Amino acid sequence: MSFELPSLTYAYNALEPHIDAKTMEIHHSKHHNGYTNNLNNAIAGTAHENESIEEILNGLDLDNKAIRNNGGGFYNHSLFWQIMSPSGGGLPSGDLKAAIDKAFGSFDEFKTAFAKAAATQFGSGWAWLCVHSEGSVKVCSTANQDNPLMPGIGCQGTPILGIDVWEHAYYLNYQNRRPDYVDAFFNVINWAKVSELYTKGA
Repeated sequence: MSFELPSLTYAYNALEPHIDAKTMEIHHSKHHNGYTNNLNNAIAGTAHENESIEEILNGLDLDNKAIRNNGGGFYNHSLFWQIMSPSGGGLPSGDLKAAIDKAFGSFDEFKTAFAKAAATQFGSGWAWLCVHSEGSVKVCSTANQDNPLMPGIGCQGTPILGIDVWEHAYYLNYQNRRPDYVDAFFNVINWAKVSELYTKGA
């Protein structure tokens, strides 16, 4: 099968003032679309052609840079759009809140850990909140378009929340102020979706 660029469930300007419309438009229609097209080209005629993106990433040969970079880019951004919402922000609840409190002590301590992982990721990459099969959660970060589904990355689990800290995700509005972008991101997190992913992954 071939992968398709997922449509957004909200307008490009819907996350303003936290994430501006021009950044969203370029990020989705150019960057994510590029990863999608390049992934399809990379898997054409291979055994990966009929696999899901999760199957591709779980069994990835890390030396295959085309699939590693573009498969990661496709998956990471597909998740990224889902876990943001114009009505986002606030606090998690239910089992996810309990897991966060157990792992970090409080939501504020989780926020500090997540923000630090995002702000200190050297160069381009992502920060993640991952769930493990027994229900525990952990914060980690990856370089470039790597993600926790890939083997041997050193950041394992099922990602349920991720923030893109490539400069293309924030530079038009925040320039070199990555911590300000990370702080603003908490105002658009769709905790209902993250909770859904937590339940599915736990």
